[in-house]
Amino acid sequence: MRAGYGKVASQKDGKLEENYKNAKTAGIPVGAYWYSYATTVEEAKLEAQVCLEILNGKQFEFPIYFDLEEQKAFSTGKANCSAMIRAFCGELENSGYWAGLYMSRSPFCDYTENDIRTRYALWLAEYGSTLNYSGSVGMWQSSSTGKISGISGNVDLNTAYADYPTSVKKAGLNGFAKQTAAPSTSPKTETNKTVTVLVQIGDVVYKGTLAKS
Repeated sequence: MRAGYGKVASQKDGKLEENYKNAKTAGIPVGAYWYSYATTVEEAKLEAQVCLEILNGKQFEFPIYFDLEEQKAFSTGKANCSAMIRAFCGELENSGYWAGLYMSRSPFCDYTENDIRTRYALWLAEYGSTLNYSGSVGMWQSSSTGKISGISGNVDLNTAYADYPTSVKKAGLNGFAKQTAAPSTSPKTETNKTVTVLVQIGDVVYKGTLAKS
């Protein structure tokens, strides 16, 4: 769900609270994305800080994504786009969130440096029957004109390849407490309460069992 956009708190998504509450009530795992208008590292950090302010107090089973789509951002070049991604995602990670990146596949390949492609949770969009990307992705958005029972109009269709809810909860990220393994209890061992005794008298050996006192 969209948490908001830009670098001021007033740009929080007006439906966030309703969407979050209803999803949680229905038992649907949720994640969030922040739509970026940043063109500098400083602006990306500001956007992250506002995003964190808005997410505070909520729990998300999926990563929190930096949504980079604006042509004015791409026009700043690959190095700057990559630096903005690192800045936004770094702020989220420092606050205990699993950070991710949402982009369309083509600009993602054109405007991100190699380390970005394996560093963060990736959610790539490419509409059609195939995602033309050979690397590993956590989610693929394949359509913006999908139909889902109970929803009027078009919806985005996404496929998740990673079990984010399990990983997020286990690591204690996104507002969840870290899971700790229950202490193992060893079964009690029965104490041996008897003793075997050998007694030799002359050439004869006598064997018996006595109870311990």
